[in-house]
Amino acid sequence: MMETGSQKIFAVRSQRVITAAGDAPHPATLVIRDGKIASIEIHGECAALRHFAPQEIYDAGNLVIMPGIVEAHAHINEPGRTEWEGFETATLAAAAGGITTVIDMPLNSIPPTTTLAGMQAKMDAAHGRCQIDYGLWGGVIPGNTNEYEAMVAAGVMGFKAFTCPSGVDEFPMAARADLERAMPILTSLDVPLLVHAELEGACASPQLGTTRHYRDYLASRPQSWEVEAIRMVIELAKKHGTRVHIVHLSAADALDDIARAKDAGIKLTVETCPHYLTLSSEEIADGATWFKCAPPIREAANQRKLWTALKSGLIDCVVSDHSPCTPQLKLIEDGDFGHAWGGIAGLQFSLSTVWTEARRAGHQITDLVGWMSARTARLTGLHRRKGALTPGHDADFVVWDPEGQFTLTREIIRHRHKITPYEGKTLTGVVEATYVRGQLVYQRKGPTQNAESNTKHHRGQFLHPLR
Repeated sequence: MMETGSQKIFAVRSQRVITAAGDAPHPATLVIRDGKIASIEIHGECAALRHFAPQEIYDAGNLVIMPGIVEAHAHINEPGRTEWEGFETATLAAAAGGITTVIDMPLNSIPPTTTLAGMQAKMDAAHGRCQIDYGLWGGVIPGNTNEYEAMVAAGVMGFKAFTCPSGVDEFPMAARADLERAMPILTSLDVPLLVHAELEGACASPQLGTTRHYRDYLASRPQSWEVEAIRMVIELAKKHGTRVHIVHLSAADALDDIARAKDAGIKLTVETCPHYLTLSSEEIADGATWFKCAPPIREAANQRKLWTALKSGLIDCVVSDHSPCTPQLKLIEDGDFGHAWGGIAGLQFSLSTVWTEARRAGHQITDLVGWMSARTARLTGLHRRKGALTPGHDADFVVWDPEGQFTLTREIIRHRHKITPYEGKTLTGVVEATYVRGQLVYQRKGPTQNAESNTKHHRGQFLHPLR
């Protein structure tokens, strides 16, 4: 790596570079200076390369170079429940999956990120333990509106609420009246409200006790719960002018309401997750509690509608909703869907799982950049430095083989616990290297030129959104 004063300079080139969503892959060279993209040069016209020694140029050949994934929805759980996951293991896994930025949800840590003090505890826990850059969402719970302004000033990116019980006592649900109090404040602060949208009282549903049958769990959380909650959120967003974001949409029945709201100019965005796009209820065996999440994985016919909505842009982005726990809480030996913890662990494999199915459906790599980098960067307020490869942006990029395949075995899982519904699956899309602000943070094998090779060094920075 060439030094110019205090600046570090090197170049990365490939026959297939994707600089932004919508751009076709093309031969190009990225010139990296002091962690930023200094310039992007066309092959054969890169006069700047005359000044580089061979060891200062990383030639990726025909591998794809594209913006790193901006993961806007992960539960890292530290402090308080670090035995479920923690910043070190989560960000190591993320880097191995091509993720360069991760935004942590305000639960299931203790304390939750619902106060300035809780936010500071989370920042203290994360400091020095992150392989990649990171940010924080705050939480909306009853009675904490007086905390929002200080938390925004400290760098929180927005706030999340549950319209149903969250599953942990320290993060109670927000009733309609709580949202009515919170939303005008969030509008004035110009930050989004993220909503876990399920209303338990939306219709009668079977009471779920002890059961090994996934069909019983699926029936206990019908699509109508999501539909009615989303209708309420749309109504309140229209009333208060708040930017609202529906997290982890699983119910295709809500798509018509979402389309009408967007057509009406309501500030609404929507995400879905790899497990809703790649897994179906028909394949979940009795007792396979590692598939349990909320909202639930639904039928294959529902999944096809989600893909159609993603293709049209009605669904804006794809995020992991990585929500791990200890093996004991999954009740694997009992196989009890009624009492097992609900959450999918898949942070490391989001890119590959989504690409495996997207490729089969005829989507292009540039679509991934839109779904998983550009739009998530915009949602989090990081779009002026993340989510695209352009001069002045952070040099965050993933080098990967979109044609390569691998079988997901426990030996390659970097999450704290080796439980995931993707185990044993053959996936397409092999991540070879991940760079954050020009620093190599993951390398699958072999020495990589012109980059610092100590991938154990913690380089992650806490990110403030741009407002």
